Amino acid sequence: MALSSPPLQRSLLLNRTIDVSNSAHRSSKKNAAPVKGRGGSRCCSAIAIDAPSAASAGAAGVRWGSVKLQGAREEMEDDAVVVRSDDLDGFSYAAVFDGHAGFSSVKFLREELYKECVTTLQSGLLLSGKDLNSTSKALQEAFERADAKLLHWLDKSGEEVESGSTATVLFIGNERIFVAHVGDSCVVLSRSGKAEVLTNPHRPYGRNRVSLQEIKRIREAGGWIVDGRICGDISVSRAFGDMRFKTKKKEVQFTGDLVTATPDIYQVTLGSDAEFILLASDGLWDYMNSSDAVNFVRDQLRKHGDVQVKHLSHTCRLDRRSQDNVSIVIADLGRTDWQSLPLQQESFVYEMGQAFATIGMVSLGIWMSFQFSL
Repeated sequence: MALSSPPLQRSLLLNRTIDVSNSAHRSSKKNAAPVKGRGGSRCCSAIAIDAPSAASAGAAGVRWGSVKLQGAREEMEDDAVVVRSDDLDGFSYAAVFDGHAGFSSVKFLREELYKECVTTLQSGLLLSGKDLNSTSKALQEAFERADAKLLHWLDKSGEEVESGSTATVLFIGNERIFVAHVGDSCVVLSRSGKAEVLTNPHRPYGRNRVSLQEIKRIREAGGWIVDGRICGDISVSRAFGDMRFKTKKKEVQFTGDLVTATPDIYQVTLGSDAEFILLASDGLWDYMNSSDAVNFVRDQLRKHGDVQVKHLSHTCRLDRRSQDNVSIVIADLGRTDWQSLPLQQESFVYEMGQAFATIGMVSLGIWMSFQFSL
């Protein structure tokens, strides 16, 4: 099924220009454990899409970088898209998709979701306005319309009908950004080197506010949670597709959708201290915290001046032993002179704290070994 219109094909900056891998996407990620022994790190690509000079930057002064890396799974089901065009009144669009039970949902959404957003946002006029309620309603409508179209397409085509995908979307302007978020990817903003986490994962486990709300919603609809999975099956509570928890819910007498595509919407004002935005699938965040990721990216930008996301993905994949697929998009906002920024030095107090913590853990291990030997 051809989803690309000619203008959109010209606007898509990723995958056709920087992907060096493309395989038949057939395995499930969210509803199955990793499959080891194949895959490895077969999918890897990275590029600073804009040239380093400010003159070549986009309307918002943004320089983009992206990478996709396949973990130890059968297939690559993540994807990333960046669009710079005149469709959104000066805003740039970026999205990360994390598919499961096949790649079909991601394949559909990577273009269809963008087109729905352009339509409901009135070609970006709502993004440029000051009415957050209208913008939120428009983005919610875009996500729900895209999901309805996806479910219809999956049903009619019979292509990986059980597939689904998370989606986290960025709209970046000169003074503010909007985030529309479904699933367990994450957006982090670096402000003068401090990580500001903008999203919460939609997962049916844990004791945080969002997780408890998701668990309550699922149970009220007649569902149940087993080991952090809805009905023992899927580990995300918001996603596109997954028709068995939506259009087919009546077959098992659910009173509502157990999995929804209703997004959380965030608006964030950018100031002079805003450095870059890091959007990545859970394959990164499950193995690296936001502060470490921000420090890593800042260090790479100081050293190279480019958006060297390949190094970040390899650090996650190799050093942190991530088994998952990883997709990363970095938007350097063009407000920081990285070459003149001094390297950060670890404080003496921090270093001493780390040393004492290490000594304490070693001492505890020696004491426990001695106790067990008695």
